[in-house]
Amino acid sequence: MRSLKVSRRRFMTAASAGSLAAAAKTARARPVVASAGRLAILGGEPVRKNKRWPDWPHVDEAMVAAVAKTARSGIWCRIQTTSGAVAAFEAKFAELLGAKFCVATGSGTQSLHTCVEAMGIGPGDEVITSPYTDPGTIASILAARALPVLADLDRESFQLDPADVEKKINGATKALMPVHMMGQPCDMQSMMSIAGRHGLRVIEDACQAHLAQHGGKRLGTIGDVGCFSFQSSKTLACGEGGAIVGNDEALMDACYTVHNHGTSRRGRTEVAGPKYRMNEFEAAILLAQMPGLMERFERRNRNAAHLTARLRDCPGIVPQKLYAGTESGSFYLYAMTYRKEHFEGASRGTFLKALAAEGVDLSPYIAQGLHREPWIDHIVNSKIYRKMYSPERLARYRDECACPRCDAVCQDLVMLWASGPLLGSTADMDDVADAILKVYEHRSELASI
Repeated sequence: MRSLKVSRRRFMTAASAGSLAAAAKTARARPVVASAGRLAILGGEPVRKNKRWPDWPHVDEAMVAAVAKTARSGIWCRIQTTSGAVAAFEAKFAELLGAKFCVATGSGTQSLHTCVEAMGIGPGDEVITSPYTDPGTIASILAARALPVLADLDRESFQLDPADVEKKINGATKALMPVHMMGQPCDMQSMMSIAGRHGLRVIEDACQAHLAQHGGKRLGTIGDVGCFSFQSSKTLACGEGGAIVGNDEALMDACYTVHNHGTSRRGRTEVAGPKYRMNEFEAAILLAQMPGLMERFERRNRNAAHLTARLRDCPGIVPQKLYAGTESGSFYLYAMTYRKEHFEGASRGTFLKALAAEGVDLSPYIAQGLHREPWIDHIVNSKIYRKMYSPERLARYRDECACPRCDAVCQDLVMLWASGPLLGSTADMDDVADAILKVYEHRSELASI
């Protein structure tokens, strides 16, 4: 079978609260049978053998034809026309999410940085975000010479802990950048309440959360702006690419100006800005995926609910906690907490080896949080940041970067990359559950591996 080794930004998700939890409760739960046999790693027959997962990224003839049509047209850049593929995609994506406006960019990181700049956030300012995310999240803040302040996680949801977020707010804080990890909603009700109390802007990092819904709204439309990635592993992909959505016309117009090297729709170069425009080829590929997008989204949610139902009686594997109001997820990843105390103390690595022998490859996700990466020393010691921030603030910043619950998540999380695999059949989901439950039933044998 094809390996499920993944890049740092490939994610996984599961259902355990709200509407998805209800779906999981009604999904068919089939207990693993006692005759599952000896563990495959110890000589038994694997649960899943010689089977492939659905390929990802999605490719079909409509996409190939769209690229060929664009190539032949000679219209490859959005500024060559006002009615090309990029403009059409922006209109379609905004409509799909229920937003008024969309600006398409070259990546999710570019989208986030564009929003930071458009909000006037820069030297001396601070933005609170998650240590458990792709480096692009903090890169978008550093590129504006602002300070990314890292708050700790809720250990069960893998999302930002609102209480720790509020503790990190000070007079220099200008915005919150919550990250919807694994494509599932963070606690946006709390985030918006905190932002309202402190007069802060909210930039949603929804780079993994296409179409997910919370409280009747698509992710990316709850805060001031929402940012998406269309990198190859995402559930809507074009290789690279990104988008910003929002309802504030003035702010979205500012985003357009920033991303267009500071040149506004009026044709005047008005501010400093990078060139982050999406090209026509990327937009053509995205548009060609639209006809089947919702069906694939719904299938991932059904399969995730089924998998969660199958695992609910296994105390050693706990699917990602979802907050009340979560109605659907993107399921970029299907994430779980591995509790070794329920596997006779076997390490996560031993569990993953045993599971891989059964034909099901789960993986850790992020090896260590961003609070443990050397970029912190780099900025604290850099000439630029020493000019912009006081020695006291930089010293305190280093001390405040500890995120022990993020450390625990990095040690305990296991995930199934979901963009392709969750498009499989119910039988495929049963293979995953059966393999996990088989290893759990034979947990006393793990010590011999």
